[in-house]
Amino acid sequence: GVLAAIRALLRAEGVEFREVHHEPTRTSQQASEARGEPIEIGGKAIVAKVDKEFRVFVFSAARKMVSRLIRKRQGAQRFRFARGDELKELTGLVPGCVPPFGHPILPLDLYVDTSILDNDRIAFNAGSLTDSMIMSRERYIEIAQPVEVFSFSKR
Repeated sequence: GVLAAIRALLRAEGVEFREVHHEPTRTSQQASEARGEPIEIGGKAIVAKVDKEFRVFVFSAARKMVSRLIRKRQGAQRFRFARGDELKELTGLVPGCVPPFGHPILPLDLYVDTSILDNDRIAFNAGSLTDSMIMSRERYIEIAQPVEVFSFSKR
């Protein structure tokens, strides 16, 4: 599954990471408490359809996504979040456990918000509602290889 794939990728790249097994979390606040990390550190990953393509967007869990900024930057007319059934079909995952990765973990292009760069580490749900990982933000960007890092969130 996705959790094993992330573990394998990080190990292959020699990345130090901390794994936390916790109660199922439904919100970013619950997840940050379960991990014992500030909410800002949380990398919230959203799968959205931009015009005709599904993409992964990652931003600090302390912030709100601004879809207008994504549409503008990507020259798109339409933007909407993936529905539960679409997410399942694309990634095999349920909402709330999407990790902040595109290829090779998820078959989607990855875009990262500049808010992620404000922290020295990133914490995220690793393909399940009960498993989180915390790792260096610098290594995360190196390994996740976003197509682009730009600003698409607000406080």
